[in-house]
Amino acid sequence: MHQTSQQLITTLGLEPHPEGGYFKETYRSKGTISQEELGDRYRGNRNYSTGIYFLLTSDQFSALHRIKQDEVWHFYDGSPLKLHMITPEGKHSEHIIGRDLTKGETPQFMVPGGCWFGAEVINPDSYSFVGCTVAPGFDFTDFELGNKHQLITLFPHSAELIERLTHQ
Repeated sequence: MHQTSQQLITTLGLEPHPEGGYFKETYRSKGTISQEELGDRYRGNRNYSTGIYFLLTSDQFSALHRIKQDEVWHFYDGSPLKLHMITPEGKHSEHIIGRDLTKGETPQFMVPGGCWFGAEVINPDSYSFVGCTVAPGFDFTDFELGNKHQLITLFPHSAELIERLTHQ
């Protein structure tokens, strides 16, 4: 593991995330949105917004997963990150989250709720340190880790990507 990534894990108290990588929640709004206002899409109340630190190393990947909410990724440090997204209709796209605007990288990217997405560090022997903001606030009941066989059945044209970015 890269020395700087180990320092970030230790200093910030990051813990393993089920999708891969490491995270720590840094913000959860005090205000909440009621189940009634959220509608049938959610079960239970949600905070207005939440935020996390997320660290991914080049020997890991963020497995394909989806949540119901929009998620904004913010680049902080390390290697640019390649984020893969598959819409509910099956359209695959790639987005480079980083700080070199001259290479087409973007320091911030929003994944719409309901899309499948995963990520990988671009540079070998490196890490990507980002933040993620979710609104309405994140709750693990809204998190679905992708199943390789189910996703390939839904999106056969993306089978190679799905094989690479799923754990199961």
